[in-house]
Amino acid sequence: MTTDTPRRLAPDLVELSLRRAKRPRSILAGPYGHPLHAVAVTVPIGAWTASLVFDLATRFVAKPASFARGATWLVGIGLVGAADAGSLGLLDLRTIDRGTHARRIALVHLTANVAASSLFAGSWLVRSRSRHHRAGVAGVLLSLVGYGLVGLSGVLGGELTYRYGVRVADEDTQRSGFAPAGDGLPQR
Repeated sequence: MTTDTPRRLAPDLVELSLRRAKRPRSILAGPYGHPLHAVAVTVPIGAWTASLVFDLATRFVAKPASFARGATWLVGIGLVGAADAGSLGLLDLRTIDRGTHARRIALVHLTANVAASSLFAGSWLVRSRSRHHRAGVAGVLLSLVGYGLVGLSGVLGGELTYRYGVRVADEDTQRSGFAPAGDGLPQR
């Protein structure tokens, strides 16, 4: 065996690793080209965004109790949604080979999401223990820092998807969508 054999095999191993990251390991993760994690993250992001809007509304209305209670509910809904999205994300994480740059980014993405969820859980506790579900400075601050981490995590998730193609259809499948209709190529 020559000394350059490992180098010739490396591109093949990279290609195999890339192809594995595009295929679901479980039907629960969603079919090929349609990962459910990307859909599920909209629930916590939307709920937590709305909770911050409700927090802001409590500062400008005559009777803020309804908005405060609504914000508490939205933080809770976001926590349930984050647990669901995180479970689906773990299924996608399993498709990324260890020791790769994509895996390191995925682990930071995971850590940021766990930290954000923990901060929102703290915010929910502060709110739910308040007589009128008022967030107070502590509850709002926990939510704001958590929301910042969600934003950072979103950038990393975008990096995994759009730059590295994790759970995205391969280029041959993508190419079929750009062929003129009626050319005999399979359309999806």
